[in-house]
Amino acid sequence: MTQRDPSAVPRGILLPMTDTWLDADQQRAWLAYIRVQLRLSYEINRQLQADSDLSMPDYDVLTALSVSPQGRLPISALANQIGWERSRVSHHVKRMATRGLVGTAPAATDRRVTEVSLTGGGRDVLTAAAPGHVALVKKLFFGGLPADRLGPLTTALEGVYANLLEHGTLPPP
Repeated sequence: MTQRDPSAVPRGILLPMTDTWLDADQQRAWLAYIRVQLRLSYEINRQLQADSDLSMPDYDVLTALSVSPQGRLPISALANQIGWERSRVSHHVKRMATRGLVGTAPAATDRRVTEVSLTGGGRDVLTAAAPGHVALVKKLFFGGLPADRLGPLTTALEGVYANLLEHGTLPPP
């Protein structure tokens, strides 16, 4: 076994050695966010699958459509709204359409644009799934958050989101 030169250890997210990498406070916050995001996504997806036969991506699409005018959006606008690439939305919507959750059709104003619409069946599934989803979010996310930290957390997340919209690669919704 050869001895490694400690200065040859690659610098990375866990080795905040220069201004190029995360400092200790940033690393702690980032890793906390990653742990929460991954575990929460898993739990929400599991609950939606078990209770409603929906995936979290299904729920994201249905929710975005349910709050849009007339329950429909052009596919590009839907992609921007939920933060996906257009091709991912296209493929996912096709699968959802075969299950009767959404419909697709050329837009009335521009036949080159495909609109995605929420079907009655999709609205019924979303309505049935919402109470369990909300209960889980309240339990797992808000249950571990002291009430006096809700405002500061909301402000911080809104700031991060605004920065993502300004500097990210996806168009804003």
